[in-house]
Amino acid sequence: MHIVAVLALDQVIPFDLATPIEVFSRVRLPDEENPYEVRVCGPAETVDAGAFTIGVRWGLSTLLDADTIILPGCADPAMIVPPDVLDHLRKAAAGGTRIASICAGTFIFAATGLLDGLRATTHWIAAPVLAARYPEITVDADVLYVDNGQFLTSAGAAAGLDLCLHLIRRDHGSAVAADAARLSVMPLEREGGQAQFIVPDAPPTPRGSELEPLLRWMQENTDVDVTLGDLAARGGMSVRTLNRRFREQTGTTPLQWLLRARIRRAQHLLEAGDQPVEVIAGRVGFGSPTAFRDRFKRIVGTSPQSYRATFRRR
Repeated sequence: MHIVAVLALDQVIPFDLATPIEVFSRVRLPDEENPYEVRVCGPAETVDAGAFTIGVRWGLSTLLDADTIILPGCADPAMIVPPDVLDHLRKAAAGGTRIASICAGTFIFAATGLLDGLRATTHWIAAPVLAARYPEITVDADVLYVDNGQFLTSAGAAAGLDLCLHLIRRDHGSAVAADAARLSVMPLEREGGQAQFIVPDAPPTPRGSELEPLLRWMQENTDVDVTLGDLAARGGMSVRTLNRRFREQTGTTPLQWLLRARIRRAQHLLEAGDQPVEVIAGRVGFGSPTAFRDRFKRIVGTSPQSYRATFRRR
C-alpha cells in the first residue's frame, strides 16, 4: 500500500487540502483495488482552516512512514513553518520519500532547503515573492507543475489536480490516471507549458444520440483505414451533416476524433506489451511508422519509445 501523507498546518487552504484527499482516495486499479492510503497529518490534533476547524488523526511521524508527502498551501505564505515540521520533511526526503507541493505549499517546501538549485512553481500571484525570498530556486510561474523526480511543485488551485493526476500516471500509467480524471471531472490535457502525456478522452456524446453508434464503431476499429466519406456513409448522413454534428456533439472533427482515438489505443498498447512501435503503428491505423511517431509526439508531447519507458505497466 502506497501511503500518501497530506500535511495540515494552521491556515491551510481547504481546497488544497481536499484535492489530494479526494483524488488519491478514489483511484482504482483494474482489479478495483485502491493502491493508496491517504493520511492527513500535522503537528497538532486540530487545525484552523479559516472557515472551520479540522481534526487531524495522524501526527508528524506519519511523514516518515509515507511514500508520498503532499504539502497544501496556507493562507499566509509568510508564516513561520514549525521547526519540527521542517525536520521531519528533511528526514523523509533523505529516506527517498517523494514530496509534492500545491499552490503556496511551495513556500513550506522551500523553507526546508530541499528545492535549492531546482526549478519550481507556485501560484502566479505569489511567484515574485517566492523568487525574492528564495533566490536559490528557479521560479517558473508559466507552468502547471514542475517534476524534478523526487520533488514536485504545482501552481494554484486546479493545478493541484493536474499534479495529483501526474503522480498517479507515474505510479500506474495513463489508463488508471484517466479513470481518476473522469471521477474528478477534470480534463487530462490543459495549456500550461507542460507535456501532459495523456490524450484526453473525446468529449462525451449524449447517450442515444445519432452519433453514438458511429463513435463506438470508430473506437473499436481504430485500425481500419477510412475516409470522411466512409464515416458519413456508415453514419447514414452526408459529409456536411457529419461534420456539423461532430462539431456540435464532440467539439472536434470526425478525423481529429479518430486520430485521438488511435493515439489513445496506441498508449494502451505501449503500456501493456512489448510489440515494436512499427507493429503498433499498423494496429492503430497508421500506414507509416514515421507518420505515427510524428502524430504521437504532436499529441502526447513525447515519442512512443519515451512514453513506453516512462509508463509501461509494472
